[in-house]
Amino acid sequence: MYICTIIRILGRVFSLVLVKLSRKLNPMILGQMVEIKHKSDPAKEILIFERENKPPEVVTYSKLYFNSQKIASELLRRGLKPKDRFAVYMKNHPEAVYSLVAASITGTVVVLIDPRNRGEILKHILKDSQSKLLIFADYLVDDVKEILPSIDIKNILVVNSKDEGELRTQEFDDIGKVLGQPDHKYVNNSVSDLMHPFQIIYTSGTTGMPKGVVQPNIRFFLMSVLSYFFRYKKSDVLYTGLSLSHGNAQAVTVFPAIARGIKAVVSRRFTKSRLWNISRKYGVTTFSLLGGMASGIYNEPPKPNDADNPVRMVVSAGTPLAIFESFEKRFNVKILEWYAAVEGGFTCKPIGKGPSGAFGKRSIPLFIDFKIVDENDKECPPDVKGELISKMKLGETKVEYHGKPDASKDKTRGGWLRSGDICHMDKAGWLFFDYRKGDELRRHGDFVPKDLVEKIIGEIEEISDVYIYGISSKGGAPGECDIVAAIAAFPGKTIDPKRVFEFCRKKLPSNFCPTYLQVLPEIPKTPSEKPKDHLLKTTFKTDSPNVYAEI
Repeated sequence: MYICTIIRILGRVFSLVLVKLSRKLNPMILGQMVEIKHKSDPAKEILIFERENKPPEVVTYSKLYFNSQKIASELLRRGLKPKDRFAVYMKNHPEAVYSLVAASITGTVVVLIDPRNRGEILKHILKDSQSKLLIFADYLVDDVKEILPSIDIKNILVVNSKDEGELRTQEFDDIGKVLGQPDHKYVNNSVSDLMHPFQIIYTSGTTGMPKGVVQPNIRFFLMSVLSYFFRYKKSDVLYTGLSLSHGNAQAVTVFPAIARGIKAVVSRRFTKSRLWNISRKYGVTTFSLLGGMASGIYNEPPKPNDADNPVRMVVSAGTPLAIFESFEKRFNVKILEWYAAVEGGFTCKPIGKGPSGAFGKRSIPLFIDFKIVDENDKECPPDVKGELISKMKLGETKVEYHGKPDASKDKTRGGWLRSGDICHMDKAGWLFFDYRKGDELRRHGDFVPKDLVEKIIGEIEEISDVYIYGISSKGGAPGECDIVAAIAAFPGKTIDPKRVFEFCRKKLPSNFCPTYLQVLPEIPKTPSEKPKDHLLKTTFKTDSPNVYAEI
């Protein structure tokens, strides 16, 4: 959230000038930008929520403005005050975006929750955020009712998903009645301070319970500015299937679309098998991927028309080097690599610049510096791995975890943001990702390249998805691990473990071959499409019927 402190400072001055002197709406604040756009270009189609086998839901600036106004009014009617939190629990529906705008209008704080979070994690987020109101989609009613006895939320609204016509539950108030009110202005914008809290984005929970990162209203402006690094054109059509509860979908797609008037297509969820058909249908020219998503797409069976699509650029955070050039060639696209985290830090590698596999340079002029350090905070020389840390060139490097001041301070220990990512830098200052801290795989003294192993196993025609992780070595050697390949099959296909082991032995060095295969219906993912490493490890048992030992 501290990505561009200099912009934040200038923005605050600009905000005061606009609001206090000329009394104009502030385009740096989401709710006010939407009102500006509604007044200047009300009929422009800005967000297209596509639905499989059903007509899309089209959102114009006018519809975005009025429906956000109605939700804002309902929040106030139900007693929410500035800085009060409310939760939104659903796939990617227009109501999620309306809620973001409504929070910006009223000064409340929205907590978007990915629908894959349920049970204990759902309960944790609602309790930790102290949300006073919940808006959820009707297909999640069973998950909501399961945790209701253990949380203190009385205000509950339900969204009709329209998948089956009528609401699936009559036990909660229908938000459709709120949105069915006449179109007019209900609420005045109440936020003038760009640092007023706007939303809480919870971390992915890859290794444990998620932490909530408090984001101020300036985030909307910062994300809109960063999109210029991606070199979007007015004629582009953006696309995302990532959850709107994740910073990527907001930063790369929705916020730039709203701020810059660039049309964006949004799916309820990411589906790799539909990606290229969606792109062709809506004329998508650029979309966003994270890490293993690229491998999943690449693992799809090749088709004669793979390269016949309108996409010119993929904005990616972590395309595996093992498939980087092959991906570009097969799908006739260019990949722009970038790096950021919800807590902060940003850099990118423009198309045609620098070496393949790099995600950016160690410095962005005026804004931010990166360096790679060892366990004693001593800077590593080129090509030596260490933790990536970053610092603002002007202003304080700060992170706020909701209700966790000690964790917030530790994250920026010594004035540097600690990413937890192990990276290295070449002599020219280009940065390369290696692995997440504590997630390295070493077997018989060799470091195992996860992306290569995943690429090879992904070549097996019946395998749809693969994730490589390590468990404690049965040999007990310090720092050594046994390798597990979590794999899932395409619908209607069956995995033959013996064939997988044989294929690996033919294609990989023996040290890189998996020790175990963990066959799953699907690999559990976080809102950022990262495999749930912690869940996979804690549920793994060598005597489970879906686990096969190396033959």
